[in-house]
Amino acid sequence: MYAFHRSLRMCATAVLAVAPVAVPASAPLAAATPLLHAPMRVAGGAHPLFIHSFSRNATTTSTNWAGYAANGSTYTSVSTTFRQPSVNCSQGDGYSSFWVGLDGYSSNSVEQTGTEADCSGGSASYSAWYEMFPAFPVTYSNRVRPGDTITATVTYVGSNKFTLKLADSTQGWSRSVTKSLRNAPRSSAEIIAEAPSDASGPLPLDDFGTATFTSATVNGSSLGNTHWDSIDMVDSSGTTQATTSGLSGGSSFSVTWDSLN
Repeated sequence: MYAFHRSLRMCATAVLAVAPVAVPASAPLAAATPLLHAPMRVAGGAHPLFIHSFSRNATTTSTNWAGYAANGSTYTSVSTTFRQPSVNCSQGDGYSSFWVGLDGYSSNSVEQTGTEADCSGGSASYSAWYEMFPAFPVTYSNRVRPGDTITATVTYVGSNKFTLKLADSTQGWSRSVTKSLRNAPRSSAEIIAEAPSDASGPLPLDDFGTATFTSATVNGSSLGNTHWDSIDMVDSSGTTQATTSGLSGGSSFSVTWDSLN
């Protein structure tokens, strides 16, 4: 299965943000059709207006993201370590992705890497990938298993180049690529659990239990030292899909699955 890893779809924003129109969920596409991990946009392609100078460390909701996004500055790196969640496929078909990235929270470009955990026909599949949108994602051939310890890092290295690193210390592999993307604003840095989308909107989020992110850093410092927004995933009907915890020690948090869309 291939997926685009782009950026956030907002279904509501924090105080001092312009509330966009909700984006409806839709049924999965056929297996041969690529899925999307959509960028931050609302219906019609507009972006909500955040007034960062007046609203620090806010909470927002999204139809496809849960986690944390640092914003309001220029970002050069983001990194975290997480244990690959195991998905429960007894709830039906569903999809999930866990990643770090630069851009996407308030831009249409995104540079990201992470893992995918999907349920189809009662069976779970796990994979690893990177993407430099608008290029197609690249899926690694390396094995990913539930419980594996994954470390993901995206770093801007200058001259429009980004290095994306992904390592599975349990399986003993590490992958690193350096790719170019012109005019990337580097306006945000994210650590996210995501519900993939098709062209119409977010797909059902599979039951991944709880994803715990540790050693979360942005620009080489703890995530908690940045201007951050916490994001809960809420579908267009108002049902909570995934809930993000508060920060522990400034660098650890969890995202907990709540509902199959």
